[in-house]
Amino acid sequence: MGSFFKNCSCSKPTKCAHLYTIRFRDGAGKQREETGYPNQDAAKDRLTALYDAKRKTPVSVAETRSRLRRMTFEEYSEEWRGRQREILEYSTGAGHKSHLRVHLYPELGSRKLETFDSMVLERFIATMERNGVKLGTQRNVYGTLHAILLDAFRKGGIPEDPTLGVQPPKYVPDRAVVPDQDYIRLAMRKADFQLAILVTMMYGCGLRNGEARAVNINNIVADDVYRVTEQIHHDTYTPAPLKHRKEGEFREVPLPWSVKLAIERFVDEYGMSDDGYLLRGPRGYFTFRMESNRAGMLFKQAPPPEGMTLYGFRHFFASNCLSRGIPITDVAEWMGHRNIQVTYRTYRHLMPGSISKAAKVLEQGLAA
Repeated sequence: MGSFFKNCSCSKPTKCAHLYTIRFRDGAGKQREETGYPNQDAAKDRLTALYDAKRKTPVSVAETRSRLRRMTFEEYSEEWRGRQREILEYSTGAGHKSHLRVHLYPELGSRKLETFDSMVLERFIATMERNGVKLGTQRNVYGTLHAILLDAFRKGGIPEDPTLGVQPPKYVPDRAVVPDQDYIRLAMRKADFQLAILVTMMYGCGLRNGEARAVNINNIVADDVYRVTEQIHHDTYTPAPLKHRKEGEFREVPLPWSVKLAIERFVDEYGMSDDGYLLRGPRGYFTFRMESNRAGMLFKQAPPPEGMTLYGFRHFFASNCLSRGIPITDVAEWMGHRNIQVTYRTYRHLMPGSISKAAKVLEQGLAA
């Protein structure tokens, strides 16, 4: 069943204050030790509980757990990915694949599952920090690692939850750099016709880059509503589901009159594909590389505010909404954020409201 003892050299170990250690074999037949038991009774009770649990575990379950514990992290991760039927290949699934290939497999791929504990995870996080991995990427990579190891623990591949007590990387978004209207007018004069309509969809409707690359005249579902249904994925260069959404899901955003007019003018001057896409490329769709090349030329001709990227045009949409009193809950929905906390963390400095202003407004109501 196991044994118990004290790791001390006291002349009377049964009467000294040192804690007892127990030694036993787990379901995989591997010898393990636990310490921290104040007396013999506590040590015996723990050994009895372990023995009962082992005795009640069906042979088939014990064999499965033993097989899992001998698997390497890479072997188990590939098996885990095959079971994630709800994960989309073009969005979350592609992200998991990249996290595993670039960050996790080189460091942890050959490690046996049963050897994972909290210190292994702490050392991996420290390695990412030492390698200069950006905090946002650290958070996402650790999220993938956490999901896989928690799944392995629940299936018996890891004796104890290795994620307990581990502080995950904390990501604080950079302050959003928002262009003003003067810069947007300058950019629209300097951008080529394809980049110009992409930028228009970003600052006018709040679309992400990939969603703007998929701009489609058929998505105008009302004079003032644009339906965002897909993105042109940056890796595959083909249409893919929206971020955080499944195949066929969409969101609807406000369509300002000037943006609708720009779409119609583009179609009149440059045409569109048979299925309504405005932007096209050699392989059929307007790609991330095509966008990047044009953005690079634009920023040379019209240097942007310091720290601004093309994504800044989407930030302008949020700023425009919030500065005009549109509720942040609506802005979060239109921008396709997974939850309102993302919107608040990124754009709270753009919100015109304050506690002092709220107190004055409330006082006006009380004095009425």
